[in-house]
Amino acid sequence: MLGDQHAFLVTDVTKGSSGNNERLAFLYDTKRVQPSGLAGELVVPTDAKPGRISATAFDRQFARTPYAVSFARGSHVFVLVTLHVLWGKKPADRVGELRAIAEWLSDWADEENDINQNLIALGDFNIDRLGDPLYEAFVATGLWPPAELNAVPRTLDSSPTKPHFYDQIAWFSDPQDSGGRLSLGYRGKAGGFDFRPHVLRGLDDTALSWRLSDHLPLWVEFTT
Repeated sequence: MLGDQHAFLVTDVTKGSSGNNERLAFLYDTKRVQPSGLAGELVVPTDAKPGRISATAFDRQFARTPYAVSFARGSHVFVLVTLHVLWGKKPADRVGELRAIAEWLSDWADEENDINQNLIALGDFNIDRLGDPLYEAFVATGLWPPAELNAVPRTLDSSPTKPHFYDQIAWFSDPQDSGGRLSLGYRGKAGGFDFRPHVLRGLDDTALSWRLSDHLPLWVEFTT
């Protein structure tokens, strides 16, 4: 529908009740970026570094294995990692997975190989805002979302009295340091997009959530 200049990369279906038969995907404009060669899924290591992810932190793999793909624009290469964190029966069920993902990504970003630089995580982290234990587990290794996204609605049923902040776009940087580990230049511009006035306008939010999504897209701008 978008035309030949668009392409996509997608995982297979995630089996199991916690996987919910979901896929993780990247849709991209081939005139703007090209895959640079790296693609893979994040796997829990069976041996752990001292003080990092313990071998007993999981009795399973991630509920939905995070999917990483590297893209290039000119001389700039960046790795996008998309994920959907376990929801669980209670918020505490998510802490182990969130912390393991954050530590895994931090170790990866610290590697000196150029293909591991400009690591950006995005997706449904099932966390709340700054100060929440789940948020603190997420940012514990230095992974931070831009402040411009702090108040942006994420879901169709989000409201001032019931805000949801599940979705995030984040990269490794000290909140006091605008540089961080990115060679890309963050423009200080980020936001969301409410698609309801533009597509399937005859449906209410419940029907729209099943036909399209109950989450609203987020965006962030970088310069290359």
